[in-house]
Amino acid sequence: MIAAQLLAYYFTELKDDQVKKIDKYLYAMRFSDEMLLDILCRFRKDLESGLARDTNPTATVKMLPTFVRSIPDGSEKGDFIALDLGGSNFRILRVKVSHEKKQTVQMESQIYDTPEDIMHGSGTRLFDHVAECLGDFMEKQKIKDKKLPVGFTFSFPCSQTKLDEGILLTWTKRFKASGVEGMDVVKLLNKAIKKRGDYEADIMAVVNDTVGTMMTCGFDDQRCEVGVIIGTGTNACYMEEMRHIDLVEGDEGRMCINTEWGSFGDDGSLEDIRTEFDRDIDLGSINPGKQLFEKLISGMYMGELVRIILVKMAKKGLLFQGRMSDALCTKGKFQTKHVAEIEKYKEGLSNAKAILADLGLSPSEDDCIAVQHVCTIVSFRSANLCAAALSAILNRLRENKKLKCLRTTVGMDGTVYRTHPQYAKRLHKVVRCLVPDCHVRFLLSESGSGKGAAMVTAVAYRLVSQRKQIDETLAPFKLSRQHLQDVKDKMRVELERGLKKDTHHSASVKMLPSYVCGTPDGTERGKFLALDLGGTNFRVRLVKIYSGLRKSIRMYDKIYTIPLEIMQGTGEELFDHIVQCISDFLDYMGMKNARLPLGFTFSFPCRQAGIDKGSLVSWTKGFKATDCEGQDVVDMLREAMKRRNDFDLDIVAVVNDTVGTMMTCAYEDPNCEIGLIVGTGSNVCYMEEMRNIETVEGEDGRMCVNTEWGGFGDNDCIEFIRTKFDREVDEGSLNQGKQRYEKMTSGMYLGEIVRQILIDLTKRGLLFRGQISERLRTTGIFETKFLSQIESDHLALLQVRGILQQLGLDSTCDDSIIVKEVCGVVSRRAAQICGAGMAAIADKIRENRGLEQLDITVGVDGTLYKLHPHFSLIMHQTVKELAPKCNVNFLLSEDGSGKGAALITAVACRLREQEQQNK
Repeated sequence: MIAAQLLAYYFTELKDDQVKKIDKYLYAMRFSDEMLLDILCRFRKDLESGLARDTNPTATVKMLPTFVRSIPDGSEKGDFIALDLGGSNFRILRVKVSHEKKQTVQMESQIYDTPEDIMHGSGTRLFDHVAECLGDFMEKQKIKDKKLPVGFTFSFPCSQTKLDEGILLTWTKRFKASGVEGMDVVKLLNKAIKKRGDYEADIMAVVNDTVGTMMTCGFDDQRCEVGVIIGTGTNACYMEEMRHIDLVEGDEGRMCINTEWGSFGDDGSLEDIRTEFDRDIDLGSINPGKQLFEKLISGMYMGELVRIILVKMAKKGLLFQGRMSDALCTKGKFQTKHVAEIEKYKEGLSNAKAILADLGLSPSEDDCIAVQHVCTIVSFRSANLCAAALSAILNRLRENKKLKCLRTTVGMDGTVYRTHPQYAKRLHKVVRCLVPDCHVRFLLSESGSGKGAAMVTAVAYRLVSQRKQIDETLAPFKLSRQHLQDVKDKMRVELERGLKKDTHHSASVKMLPSYVCGTPDGTERGKFLALDLGGTNFRVRLVKIYSGLRKSIRMYDKIYTIPLEIMQGTGEELFDHIVQCISDFLDYMGMKNARLPLGFTFSFPCRQAGIDKGSLVSWTKGFKATDCEGQDVVDMLREAMKRRNDFDLDIVAVVNDTVGTMMTCAYEDPNCEIGLIVGTGSNVCYMEEMRNIETVEGEDGRMCVNTEWGGFGDNDCIEFIRTKFDREVDEGSLNQGKQRYEKMTSGMYLGEIVRQILIDLTKRGLLFRGQISERLRTTGIFETKFLSQIESDHLALLQVRGILQQLGLDSTCDDSIIVKEVCGVVSRRAAQICGAGMAAIADKIRENRGLEQLDITVGVDGTLYKLHPHFSLIMHQTVKELAPKCNVNFLLSEDGSGKGAALITAVACRLREQEQQNK
């Protein structure tokens, strides 16, 4: 047993008989390890009841949200006033936090008495007294003309719905001022200040003294996330995950919870450990039946508890030869400070003799030993109970963070903890025994709750300032309905300009004819080879299409990488590498001698003169191979096949991946006439009326147009929504000034936009304590996949911090919230302007066909659309709002570029055969 082992240590020199007598008499105040663990579990259960919305109204441990969401991060500065009301002394402090070479704190304070008649009088008198003291302090500090931020440490149970509000639930610590319970103490104080009219104060935060203790220690040690006071009263607070606090809206981040653990056991859950002495204490208190845990622990009751025990032992003839004095029988005469003096290691027994003599007793040596032992058992029980409850909190912190081992700091304050010679050591040792997986540093609060109130105010002041700056930084990303309507309208203008012969050459949206004039009709069949080039991976695929009753598609493929030196080498090297990969695949499939029809998915802007003729307009997605732009990619592939000369293929079609996506979905849904890809790049194709495509001869039917909408805005038409971060990303890209819309909407660039914003915020001291890691300086390090992970609804901030740590970013909880917010605004804007573009296309198709209402399906592919948790929903909503006369369905493509190329090839072969038969 923890208690037994430690008590044995402290009493090896005492007389055994006397000690055994006391131990037997106070047996119920001694706890085994099992009992302490059981108390730990009981407190944990009550703690969880206080957090839950359904059980909070009846919970004894109230778990009050404090709306303190952050501990000091070292960047706070300013001039603050702190008020500290919690006992017979009322303290006012002026706290200056400065940053010259390092963060320093200067404090000046003054203590004012709170007379008994004011403590027990009316609430109006009490707050008039506080306002008078504050006025006197400001006069002496010569700051009456300034309106300084004020933090108010109000050390009584309060409920809060915001930081600058405190509704008093119940008075404790002998206070009984009328008309205050159920009222907002900030309003009462403001009313008293306004009534005086000789100064102003900006009360930014009302804080419990325990929270103040945690914040004071948090200034010195940023690991501090628990505050405990063991003094006149006792209480604890800690940083809880927002997702567990049902009483407050929101799941992001953490908030300090004021447990108000003094009321633990008020529902009878501690009756088995309460003794007759505890019941006597409770009956004689001003709040019988309340704060029962506090009455077992705190300094307000410890001395009185010892006095009651001594009286009862004397009555039984176990002490002072059965004699008692008037002083010993008088309530309050034996104080907690006497307990501390009697338990001092060397002079304890002599102190006991002197204290008992002052009480009119003539103690023997045995009496002094017995009294010392009684004091030890009472104070030891207090430390044990405190340790059990604190251990429950530490275990919860560890589990919240999903850690095997927790390292944390507990801020400590209170006269019992500070002045009792053995209390702190006992508490620490019992905590270590109860929660061995929690490595705790106990940090004594300097200047206590007053400085803490200033720190809470300083943090609140910092957060308000930071919030304003962050909002200003992110405001340009938050687009209004009018912004999105303007994007839609400008997209429509550019679509028309790209289709017309006269303006096609200067249009930013090129509207390239694909020469795909039909979608699958279900009769396609045969074996086809599909090539897919559009990123760092190159895929070769054999596609077997079956028609009729066995209508289905089977595919066999192999993926090859394209090294950076080939992506950015010569065109001949690139196409030789592609042909080498095809040769390897045909060997692998054993089909080297078959002359298969081939569809080539070439996911770059091409100007086509036929279905098998495609000249590269410009490279995108990091490709820079020379001598390709302006060349026919089909011819370049044929030339490379000739150079290798070990197989032959019938190149039927050169296909854009977006067209392939549309064709794949059209095979499943004949209503699919739009293709969309939102992945590494971003693009759309759709079935346009031939009469509108002035760059191609013919008026009848429809043809799929590859919009290449990534270039939208290259003529400056969307400058009104571009930010300085978009321009920085553009300047650092391989194709500066080009593909501006794509750079705002596609996966290749969103992570980089986020990185630029994070660097900007960090440089201004709003993130990562102003420290930019080398990895964050690296272009491309913040991949778009991180946005998808960070924005996941199921991802706790702890996991967000884990992702940021991979990037060398040591983030706080607050940092993680800001990073998540940045990711959110960047991806939301991308989804919205993507939706605005899609609305323009859907409305154009509807008007082309003269329909009042259009029903159409969009085939979609791309990792950003597929993997981001919110992108698709935001985009769908935007289309719905901007194109209300279009019922647009979205169908996810299953391998659009590979299967789609084969289907385009199959349709082209079918149409070619039909033409030959008609001849």
